[in-house]
Amino acid sequence: MKRLLPLALLLASLAAQPAAAQTRRALSGLQLWPELQAELALPDSESDYVLLAVRGQNNTDNNGFDDPNRFLGFDERRVTLNFEHFWNEHWSGGGGLGYFSANKAYVLIPEVLLRHRSNVASFTFGQRLSFERTFPSPANAKGQTNARLRADLEKIFPLTASVALRPRLSYEAATHFRLLKSDTDPDERFIQFTSLRAEVGCRVGSNFDFTPWFAYQTNYLVTLPQYDSMGNQTSGGNLNLVSPVLGIDLRYTILQGQDAAKRKQLPTQH
Repeated sequence: MKRLLPLALLLASLAAQPAAAQTRRALSGLQLWPELQAELALPDSESDYVLLAVRGQNNTDNNGFDDPNRFLGFDERRVTLNFEHFWNEHWSGGGGLGYFSANKAYVLIPEVLLRHRSNVASFTFGQRLSFERTFPSPANAKGQTNARLRADLEKIFPLTASVALRPRLSYEAATHFRLLKSDTDPDERFIQFTSLRAEVGCRVGSNFDFTPWFAYQTNYLVTLPQYDSMGNQTSGGNLNLVSPVLGIDLRYTILQGQDAAKRKQLPTQH
């Protein structure tokens, strides 16, 4: 698992390589991602939990348009239910199920994950590897399996007996995972998505956390090329679509009588 770090750095370097001549870059408007979380601490464990999260996503580029598919002002909605079990202080694993809806379509996303956390000087360094399968609607739509790798670094600063700050920086890369590629499969970039996220979590008391964060997300696409009468490409090809995201996570923890001081709780970014 510790070798995931060199892999994460490799993915980051691949995504950050200088763009080729045919690669274009486009910047979308700010996205707003508020999320409500309810975490249930499981008995007989200092860390195991079940987490229910509900997120709304507002694309500010669409503000001002009367879209009948919007609900409470959100262009997209996501609900996830996750479980994680800790084998020891460093290793944990789990799974979850996500429901994502936008317009009149939806996607079911089951996921399995493996996580490792360790101390680096006075910081906590985490690595998260997961595999997810998308099942989009309608039923005959084609799904795919994605692999995601995330690395993060954080530190907790107690301010008072009941208040603590948790600054954290994370980087994630995702790719379409498949054993074989057929001739009919569309062209893809090796890395399809990256996200660089900075946050400052704040714990108030033993049950409540709020975490404002900002992320710089990029989708790496291959678009249909367009040519002029001389055969020169005028548009299309590789496209890096960049989206700034501003979010806030609000988490309430149900401790079931456990001691919050002994509990090793993860950040709000699951």
